[in-house]
Amino acid sequence: MDTNYLENNYLTLVGKVTGEKEFSHEIYGEKFYRFSLSIARLSGNADIIPITISERLITDETLTEGKKLLIKGQFRSYNSFENERNKLILTVFAKDVQELPENEEQEVEVEGEDGEIAKKEEMTNEVVLIGFVCKKPIYRQTPFGREIADVLLAVNRAYNKSDYIPTIAWGRNSRFCQTLEVGDNIRVWGRLQSREYQKKINENEVVKKVAYEVSISKMEKVSDEEAKNKDNTNHTEGAV
Repeated sequence: MDTNYLENNYLTLVGKVTGEKEFSHEIYGEKFYRFSLSIARLSGNADIIPITISERLITDETLTEGKKLLIKGQFRSYNSFENERNKLILTVFAKDVQELPENEEQEVEVEGEDGEIAKKEEMTNEVVLIGFVCKKPIYRQTPFGREIADVLLAVNRAYNKSDYIPTIAWGRNSRFCQTLEVGDNIRVWGRLQSREYQKKINENEVVKKVAYEVSISKMEKVSDEEAKNKDNTNHTEGAV
């Protein structure tokens, strides 16, 4: 397996199980389940994030209501064909899960940009993505005057697959997004958030929807030299 692709897309979440698990799918005899993780914000609100997890990572007690979990994994996408239309489905694919004591502050080991392992307390929601800009970023201002930009990233995964991840930038980062072109390779740091919105179906019907996206706190372009070195590493590892 090309472990270099793991650097393109990784996240760490700490939250509480909410709702009941549901069967998702089965691959080569391995069953996968879906559940939701509630992640508190400093504001007191919470993001409700969909998680997909293998039966091999859990016990009967792991996904009980209110259980506090540390999830490490990737933010992934896939297409679902519904009502004669393709729909982009987003979910966290869990690669590791730890059960945490209810009232204990959690220290999480994080590898910094210098390769050193550091410990962060209360790091409940962190995502890092390296991907390619799919569409020209959309810059706009909200009715309250906040500057935002929507950026859709294609993040490469093993076996020639890609995840299409919606991200949102704020303030000076949103202005930086105006300089980006389709195909630019960028790295972003942020948090995974859920956002409710209303969609008008017709003159008399409005439905409530939930969007999932990465709220960007920091971003940069990936240098040509770094991208070339990464590509060479991928080819070398893939040739084994």
